[in-house]
Amino acid sequence: MTPRPTVLYYVQHLLGVGHVFRTMRIVSALVRGGFNVELLHGGERLPHFDDQGARVHFLPALSTARGDFSKLIAEDGQIADEAYRLRRRDMVLKILENCGPDLVVTEAFPFGRRQMHFELLPLMEAATSMRPRPKIFASIRDILQEGNKVSKDRQTVDLLQRYFDGVLVHGDDGLINLSQTFPFTAEIAEYLHYTGIVTPQRQTETVARNDQYDVVVSAGGGLLVKELLFAAMEAKAISGLSDKRWCLLTGPYMDAADRQRLARSDATVLEFVPDLYRLLLTAQLSISLAGYNTVADIMAAGCRSIIAPQWNDKETEQLRRAQLLDARGLAVMLSHEDKTPDALCVAIDRAMDGKPPDWRSVRQDGAEETLRILRQALQVDGKGSH
Repeated sequence: MTPRPTVLYYVQHLLGVGHVFRTMRIVSALVRGGFNVELLHGGERLPHFDDQGARVHFLPALSTARGDFSKLIAEDGQIADEAYRLRRRDMVLKILENCGPDLVVTEAFPFGRRQMHFELLPLMEAATSMRPRPKIFASIRDILQEGNKVSKDRQTVDLLQRYFDGVLVHGDDGLINLSQTFPFTAEIAEYLHYTGIVTPQRQTETVARNDQYDVVVSAGGGLLVKELLFAAMEAKAISGLSDKRWCLLTGPYMDAADRQRLARSDATVLEFVPDLYRLLLTAQLSISLAGYNTVADIMAAGCRSIIAPQWNDKETEQLRRAQLLDARGLAVMLSHEDKTPDALCVAIDRAMDGKPPDWRSVRQDGAEETLRILRQALQVDGKGSH
């Protein structure tokens, strides 16, 4: 392994921003561990973005129109045309050539990001043609979206076998195995490396009193969900925790009118905090969606939680995570139809009356284990290539 190996890390968010935040936790561990990280960032620039010591290459941004993944939207708000896509592809290939990485890591691909094949497949072809050839890894959540056509899942297997050396599964297979959400897991078992959950780096400093809240209610980016925050606003007055300090986190994308409505409550309303984990360290209860990063923050902080998954016919990942954690006694699940003040109060009683969750039973060293796996991939000559 070279003294400071280089990782070219590709991440593209299209709707939710959780992929980026998980990636940046891993990037932070890689930088601390002595890697040069060249980050290909393909989504809209996020407010409060921290590069974590990586060299960030912001590609011409692509996003989707409110979850319509069939249309890619350019920076000017118009549908991205062929020229726009080719410009991105050429930038990706030029960056690959210039940095000559020891490793290439693609977030979600080939299990997702099919919309980005116009640049990812050329990236794979170019990377595998390099001499020396970089090791290539996929980076995925522990729970994948279900319901794909069989042909799409077969394509995933084909792409893995053609280009990849391994798959970093950011979960604990003692909690959930990839086979529960990907039908051809047996065919790719030799590629899989379970890293544990990618939790935030532990903190030891004391949290200032002004930053301490007993109940923290968060809604991710705030783009899709407001019912949970409104239910919490009304539940505060009638719950068993009515006399406690509450904080409502709206997310940076919540509509201004909705944020103003929340501001009329007697809870503290904040748009964004750079570190949810730090806020939860002193909290008695977290009320949130069931996204990967939020649950990782809850795990690391060790607090009780109510999780209200966001899902529909195509997006099932949060529902499966919430059901799993509820069944294990690690969290209390609040369903879609129960996002009401009364139902939330019942959930609060259940969460506070039950045994404290044993979050230590779940592996939480995902970023550090990813660093170890990638180091090992470079140290073992000739092994892991397919």
